Amino acid sequence: MLARINESPTAKAIWEILPVSGPASVWGDEIYFSIPVQHSEADNAVAEVEVGTLAYWPPGSAFCIFWGPTPVSTSGKPKAYSPVNILGDIIGDATLFDAIKPGQIVTVSAN
Repeated sequence: MLARINESPTAKAIWEILPVSGPASVWGDEIYFSIPVQHSEADNAVAEVEVGTLAYWPPGSAFCIFWGPTPVSTSGKPKAYSPVNILGDIIGDATLFDAIKPGQIVTVSAN
C-alpha cells in the first residue's frame, strides 16, 4: 500500500530509519507498533484523525495507521488514545488494514 508523508520533523526522523518493521498491535480500527524513534508531541498533535491517517504516538514511540473508529472514538472517525503527530496518509483504501491480525509483522519502507 502506498502513502504520502508530510515534511514534519517527526516524519523526517522516521524517514531516516526506514525500513522499519514490528508486530502489529490492534486497537479497534488502528494498528500500531513501536519503532526506534523518540520524538516529543508536536505543537499541532491531535487525537481525532481522518481515516487513512499515518501518525506517531509519542508516549509509546509507536507508528500508527488508522482506518476507522477506536475504543475511544466518539463518532465514526478514528481517535487515538492521546494526541499523535500526523505523518501523512494512505493512498487508496485504508480499510484493507482490517485484515492485519495482532502480532502480524508490518513493514514500512520507502519506495
